[in-house]
Amino acid sequence: MLGSDIMINIAILGYGNLGRGVECAIKNTSDMQLSYVFTRRAPETVKILTEAATVCHIDELINKQNEIDVLIICGGSATDLPVQTPEYVKYFNVIDSFDTHAKIPEHFENVNKNAVMSGKIGIISVGWDPGMFSLNRLYANAILPEGKDYTFWGKGVSQGHSDAIRRINGVIDARQYTIPVPSAVEAVKNGEMPTLTTRQKHTRECFVVVEDGADKAKIETEIKTMPNYFADYDTTVHFITMDEMKRDHAGLPHGGTVIRSGKTGWDNQNTAIIEYNLKLDSNPEFTASVLVAYARAAYRLNQNGDKGCKTVFDIPPALLSSKSPEELRKNLL
Repeated sequence: MLGSDIMINIAILGYGNLGRGVECAIKNTSDMQLSYVFTRRAPETVKILTEAATVCHIDELINKQNEIDVLIICGGSATDLPVQTPEYVKYFNVIDSFDTHAKIPEHFENVNKNAVMSGKIGIISVGWDPGMFSLNRLYANAILPEGKDYTFWGKGVSQGHSDAIRRINGVIDARQYTIPVPSAVEAVKNGEMPTLTTRQKHTRECFVVVEDGADKAKIETEIKTMPNYFADYDTTVHFITMDEMKRDHAGLPHGGTVIRSGKTGWDNQNTAIIEYNLKLDSNPEFTASVLVAYARAAYRLNQNGDKGCKTVFDIPPALLSSKSPEELRKNLL
């Protein structure tokens, strides 16, 4: 285990909501410091909070190999991370928050190939789902093999669904909240093990600002019938003013619950419920906090000679903490 005098040099690639959250999370650590922020924008236009860190253009990233212990990549899963993570693990230990569940195996293979060749660590799909929720699903399945998993998201802002609404002609701004159906959650917590359809698990509530003269009825229909986003859900649309949007919907709250409803006993006569719950004022800031903890683990693994791609399933919990093994055993075990 590393000594407490070790200071881990972190760099951030991408300074949006997630990148800013990473910067804040680093401030709350005792063994890490932010050295660089890399951006595709003109560096002089990017104002960060950490006085000791330097903002550089992404083209300069490769030249800083000897000054960076872990690179936290804060791009999007659609187009950024599938390219950036496999590329930059050739030069750095990297962390990303890739969250396209169906494509995680493919992303893992692409990152692992280059990480093994470079001798670096790449930890992918770090956050709360995938991430912390994934761990809780694994623990619960291992402990209660006889049972069913349930994951409920919200109430919170879905950034992807909000963006989908904003792309509709006539829409100026939008927020979409994902909301668990209370009766479904209650049935699961009661140990009933229901089989739930998509519509039975969540509803969607939309707050939309439109241009003057826009056809609200047409926009509402387009939202509610949008395939892959809203067509399979009971959806409510509210049209509001921009002032109301700024006043009431400026934040990015989210959260959710993972529940495993299982059975114990020789005849499975007893019910056991495992539940893990998150309630977040800021989705990106919490995700960033998870990324930073795993950056510590990536550094420690690589210092011990490990390499290749990892997920949260592969990381010993003690490596996430700045505390010594002795402190962990005394205070948390």
